[in-house]
Amino acid sequence: MALDDKIPRHPAGQNVDPLGDPFLRSRFALPARPVTFLRRDRLVERLEQTFSTPLVMVNGAAGAGKTLLVGDWAANLEQPVASLTVDETVRRPGMFWAHLIKALHTAGVPMPADIGFPSDARRVNPTLLSRLTAQLSGTGLTVVIDEYDKTVPEVSEQLAFVLHHAGPGLRLVLVTRTEPLLPLHRYRAAGELVEIRDAELAFTPEEAVELLDLHGLRVSLAAADALVERMRGWAAGLRLCALAARQSPDPERYLKEFEVGHSTVADFLLAEVLRRQPTPTQDLLLRVSVLERFCADLADELTGRRDAAPILAGLHHVNAFVDDLGHSWYRLHPLFREILRVHLRERSPGLEPELHRRAAHWLRRSGTLPEMVAHGAAAGDWEFTARALVDDLAIGQLFTGLSSDDLDRLFAGMKPLPPTPESDLVQAARDLSHHDVDRGLTRLDHAREHLAAEDACPPAAQLSCALLEALAARLSGSPQRAEQAAQAAIELQREVPVHLLDEHPEVPALLLTHVGSTRLWAGRLEEARAALTVVTGNQGGASTALARQESLVHLALIDYLTGWPDRAQHHVSAARAESERFSLPEHADSGLGGLVMAAVAVERDELDQAQTLLDQMPDGEAPDPVTAAGRSLVTARLLLARGRARAAMAASATDVPADVASPWAEGHAALVASACHLAEGRPDAAAEVLRDLDTDQPVCAVGAARAHLATGDRLTALGVLNAMQGTQNIGPALRVRAMLVRAQAAHAGGDDLVTHRLLTEALLTGRRERLRRPFREAGGWIAPFLAQPPLRGLATGWLTPGDAMPGAGAEPPPLLVERLSERECDVLTLLAQMMSTEEIAAELFVSVNTVKTHLKNLYRKLAVSRRSDAVRQAREMGLV
Repeated sequence: MALDDKIPRHPAGQNVDPLGDPFLRSRFALPARPVTFLRRDRLVERLEQTFSTPLVMVNGAAGAGKTLLVGDWAANLEQPVASLTVDETVRRPGMFWAHLIKALHTAGVPMPADIGFPSDARRVNPTLLSRLTAQLSGTGLTVVIDEYDKTVPEVSEQLAFVLHHAGPGLRLVLVTRTEPLLPLHRYRAAGELVEIRDAELAFTPEEAVELLDLHGLRVSLAAADALVERMRGWAAGLRLCALAARQSPDPERYLKEFEVGHSTVADFLLAEVLRRQPTPTQDLLLRVSVLERFCADLADELTGRRDAAPILAGLHHVNAFVDDLGHSWYRLHPLFREILRVHLRERSPGLEPELHRRAAHWLRRSGTLPEMVAHGAAAGDWEFTARALVDDLAIGQLFTGLSSDDLDRLFAGMKPLPPTPESDLVQAARDLSHHDVDRGLTRLDHAREHLAAEDACPPAAQLSCALLEALAARLSGSPQRAEQAAQAAIELQREVPVHLLDEHPEVPALLLTHVGSTRLWAGRLEEARAALTVVTGNQGGASTALARQESLVHLALIDYLTGWPDRAQHHVSAARAESERFSLPEHADSGLGGLVMAAVAVERDELDQAQTLLDQMPDGEAPDPVTAAGRSLVTARLLLARGRARAAMAASATDVPADVASPWAEGHAALVASACHLAEGRPDAAAEVLRDLDTDQPVCAVGAARAHLATGDRLTALGVLNAMQGTQNIGPALRVRAMLVRAQAAHAGGDDLVTHRLLTEALLTGRRERLRRPFREAGGWIAPFLAQPPLRGLATGWLTPGDAMPGAGAEPPPLLVERLSERECDVLTLLAQMMSTEEIAAELFVSVNTVKTHLKNLYRKLAVSRRSDAVRQAREMGLV
């Protein structure tokens, strides 16, 4: 006989339910608020906005704080409130409506004697519902139903009828763990539904500080932020942790480090969530706890069954701490996941590595590299993981700047394996990513030997080897080795499956970037530009973002070396846009972009800004010769501009380890040395330093001409300039310097007409690019010319403040290196009003972390490191 057939059917009085049992008063009482209850105004305000709204739904997981929130709000209402808490006894229609009528009586709502009363626990007479609906119409009543998710579907159909026909004046507040089976879409479309869900119920760090304070715990906002992040703002977890922390001698440390697996938090979640589930569901939850995220197919792989899809959808529907990430992917609440992993290890010792192994193999088939590597590492299956990385042509992702750090960290635990090409290549990649060239080359030698010994050498492994060879060549300054690797890669790409090349565009992009860098080092600037431009012209996605960024800053350096500072700035700005767009790591370009901007700042005589940019360079040795030589050059130029000639000469003489010397690096070092001699009044020594210099480089020709002119050899100086090659590619910075040398030569020859013409052209060109340093370096002969019209008008405002002569006044105000975004301008404006990070976040309706990101970008773009400096710099620039 079915259980329903045993339910007695008899009329019931108002003091007993349809089963003949007395009503329990606790089902009709609003919950008592504990002394540690925190009234959160932002949520109360949301509820107070519902007076004209017929339906309110507070939907959240167990322990989310739903009941106390609604109970506190309802207790303070002036209008009548009827409250009912549903349990397993009250879930059927007859019992539900009998209890709701009793709740109305308890709230003092007048009910006529003929309204009726359910006599059957399983059903209710439609006539009773119609009479009740008519009675509730226009009462101004609020009905709160807690734990509504326990009702059967028929109750929702009946409640929808009552709510619809009662009309204005009845407000229904449902507190539930699941989406109620009401026509919510109609209420949403009509603007007659207020919803408060888990995301809003979650505590903020500031609220957590207040809650912990109510428990007698004083903790910093940072500590509360970390706790909220771990708990995802879960109310019950925060309260239980607070109670436990009160027993600890160091509460803040406890909140930071407590082990959740056997805590009161674990007891709550196991009782309220896990143990309420059927055995297959419990097994699924325990197994997927090894995963950061999962879909039904991946969960099935771990369970060996084929029932994950409906189970996961159901768990999410009932708010069982399973979050829907979209596109059929899910994740566990992090705290719940911690607890489940502890219990997995206790229930099934030794199962966890096998689950990781299954996950790694499934993820490889689905093409999810970082997660595949993570699970392969967790399983200790290094041979499979290294082989997958190489055979799938994915080794380049160790260098994309996206998940590179995660992959490197995972392979750091790689245990010694029998020598294979794959293991050697992976370890070589790690060594080279840490700029350990010697060890990386040794590993590459071993990999080549093993590849040569194989009968059927996999082309993907050979191409991976060529990529690493090109990187090693770049790091060691070996252009010939880079070209050989590039040629080998071109031939190998014909043998690699097309789908692998399509899936990994980072491989050719990184290869060309390395080749372009070595060509730049070799002084083959136009060949370098050609290779790098191919990379920057690739409008690929995130996987090629780092290669594009690095290529852009190398192009910027080429622009600077050829005298195009504005172009250099444009390329650096484009590189930084790539970095921000794809959230690349800070200094992903090894700081080369900052170096180029510092060099441009020196050309514009913005020396403080140049120093700030240099100070922001990453600590330690530069990773490759190009960056090392760039740092030496810019440091020397800045020291020279500040009048510290000896320090500049020492900086320019810094040894840069490389397999071959770089013509431009040697040339610029000699030019700095020559300029130092000139600054200290030794023109003959300045000319001697440059005697054997290759004047085919325009910058060297201009420097040599200046030195010869300083010795009084005007004809030789002009001869060097006239013989200068490649003038069609000379940028404005070099043209201005060349014109100033010619102008000085004309002045020395007594030809003031030519001097005026050349100075006019130099001023017009320099003004467009804001090139102040060449005029500062020209010497005292130029001052009388700039003091007289019409040249004075051309110099005033950018080269000379007012009537001041070059070098006579204060340093000109800095220029903005990179435009601020609209949101960065908003943050800067509020920053100037002395608002805190938290206040700015509240004002702009964004998170504190978002504001911190904007501040970080502002500091970089303004070339400062502190708030006060940012505001001062912005005011000088007229930004605020």
